[in-house]
Amino acid sequence: MTVNLKVVELEMKERVAILSLNRPESLNALNIEVLQQLVQCLKEVEESQADIVVLQGKGNVFSAGGDIKMMLDPNRANSFRKVMDLINEVTLRLYTLPQLTISAIHGAAAGLGLSIALASDYIIAQKDAKIAMNFIGIGLIPDGGGHFLLAKRLGNHRAKQLIWRGETLSAEKAYKIGIIDEIKEGDLAKHVEDYVSYWLKKPALALKETKRIFVETSIEELKTVLQLEKRSQFSMSQSDDHQEGIEAFLAKRLPVFNQRSKDISEN
Repeated sequence: MTVNLKVVELEMKERVAILSLNRPESLNALNIEVLQQLVQCLKEVEESQADIVVLQGKGNVFSAGGDIKMMLDPNRANSFRKVMDLINEVTLRLYTLPQLTISAIHGAAAGLGLSIALASDYIIAQKDAKIAMNFIGIGLIPDGGGHFLLAKRLGNHRAKQLIWRGETLSAEKAYKIGIIDEIKEGDLAKHVEDYVSYWLKKPALALKETKRIFVETSIEELKTVLQLEKRSQFSMSQSDDHQEGIEAFLAKRLPVFNQRSKDISEN
């Protein structure tokens, strides 16, 4: 069974659900429509008989992150709450799915795209993929639970340094520091299929029960982080530094940030 909701596709193959971001012309950038359809698909997956979920992107990349067009919208302040609530729901639903989840990264996973990938249980990346938690470049902070999810993999100190640097990492470096779980050369789909087959031979109930225990002992922390990110991201989105970051990105130049924390508190 295949359900195509235009920008997100859900395919059910017996015990496996395959979720595909389907905006290849926009590098699978995450806009309101994608987020809404992801929520709908995740609801269907949660209620299905699947034991394994694969999240992937169609086209040349996994996901370039949040859609820059949303950030250019002059009415973005009015839609901010809706967007952040959708982002938070996607992360919560993916993180708490009873099924085991795999994110298959090719091309690039950046910003919110990386946060969403990190909400899965296992990340397999193509060897030439690029990984970036690069919100800092446009004067924002990670959302989608990025603070929580990176800290779970790296610890608070290393996660903080990675967020502050905002550098683009090779898949190999991301693997070495623990952001992703496996790198593969060649046909990524075949490697993912092999790993799914490996998991399908394991006792599904036991696998899911271990996941449930880890989720239930950490979910309140994730919810707290998501709310803090939502509050802080609104302040960041109204800052001069964010405007400068967007303008520099569009002009393909280095940004010049100069807003002080005092300036934000006075806004």
